[in-house]
Amino acid sequence: MKKTIRLTSLLLISIIWGCSNGSMSSGKLDGTWIPIKQEMNGTLLPNSAFENQRLTLKDSMYTVIAESTDKGVARYTDSKMDIYGKEGVNAGKHFMASYRLENNLLTVCYNLQGDSYPVNFETKGKPFVFLAVFKKVELK
Repeated sequence: MKKTIRLTSLLLISIIWGCSNGSMSSGKLDGTWIPIKQEMNGTLLPNSAFENQRLTLKDSMYTVIAESTDKGVARYTDSKMDIYGKEGVNAGKHFMASYRLENNLLTVCYNLQGDSYPVNFETKGKPFVFLAVFKKVELK
């Protein structure tokens, strides 16, 4: 009986540990990413709008360098992301996003209203949905 309880406890701790790590950061997303495509309301933004931007993910922390610097917490669960601004122009804001990682490209579809996760990766007819496709870069 004690052995069963210990194994059950160990299994439960392992599951909680695995889930908590997964909900904070998948590890696969850690690194520096540069946008290669951005779209809003069905319209592609010109490359000049994002050519100097950079997204860095490390554990559950993010930093975005654009016109200014934003920092905060990003929590991932399955294909969903909750983004909490802590510093910069988005301090105090919560954004909800859906993401996918395929062929070394990270696609993130943000709901800028923060009231629901986007159900697909479409922006047309959705003025508060923003899509960005990133590729990972190796810093020198």
